[in-house]
Amino acid sequence: MSAHAAPTAPLHRSRPGVATVFRWEARKLVAQKRTYLGLGAAAIVPVIFVVALLADSSGNPEEVAFGDLVRETGLAIPLVCLTFGSIWLIPLITALVAGDIVANEDQNGTLKTILTRSAERWQVFAAKALAALMYAALALTLFVGTALVLGGLAFGFDPVTLLSGTTVGVSRGLTLILAGTLAYLLPVIAMAAIALLLSTATRNSAAAVVGTLMASILMQVLGALSALDWLDPYLLSTQFNAWQGLLRDPADWDPVLRAAWVSAAYTVPAVFAALTLFVRRDVTGG
Repeated sequence: MSAHAAPTAPLHRSRPGVATVFRWEARKLVAQKRTYLGLGAAAIVPVIFVVALLADSSGNPEEVAFGDLVRETGLAIPLVCLTFGSIWLIPLITALVAGDIVANEDQNGTLKTILTRSAERWQVFAAKALAALMYAALALTLFVGTALVLGGLAFGFDPVTLLSGTTVGVSRGLTLILAGTLAYLLPVIAMAAIALLLSTATRNSAAAVVGTLMASILMQVLGALSALDWLDPYLLSTQFNAWQGLLRDPADWDPVLRAAWVSAAYTVPAVFAALTLFVRRDVTGG
């Protein structure tokens, strides 16, 4: 019998995947105050809107889609909120996390530690991008859900008249609200991508958040100029209205399809540029 023990195979730690890094990022979001600031805003704005309607029964926001129906059915409340939210609220809420998720690590000096973990840089970036997207989707869901519940409690869950003049029941109306929210998410994803790029490029949370909001406002200004009507179909601000095509009978899919490719035209280059900057980031200085 040999006196020498058989050599033991070296133990290798498995490298964490994107899912593991995503859980790290999700835990960090749960611990940050700005996460709840954005979610709080998403919940409180519909509350303010419904309370204002109850306090003043003299008029409706008739200048927007479904504005003339807000006192007839609670199903109209989230639809009106979607229109108002695209002006500044939803872009701001989206930018609060997407614009901070990389820059915050730079400012706190923790990016070097993160990038020297066993996870590869592209995995860290992918996890951060997914976390920002998850937050944006959660905030939008909370925004619409709060408006729907409060609207129903205040004005009843009654049939709603679509933009084409057809009246549909509550079940169909709820399905269309869900579909419209998913269409609305398309430009929200693009806004998150822009904020992520600014967060990576500027290394400053405030600059990324303000820059994203300014980009949103600039596109709205450009869309309001009659001399630049040719530019309107290619602006993200226009895509925030694409959901209205689904609130017709039959549904008009053209604006939704346009919103899909226009939003992708903003999202893909922004994410690629942010990824390129992130994987080439020099963190040797701390």
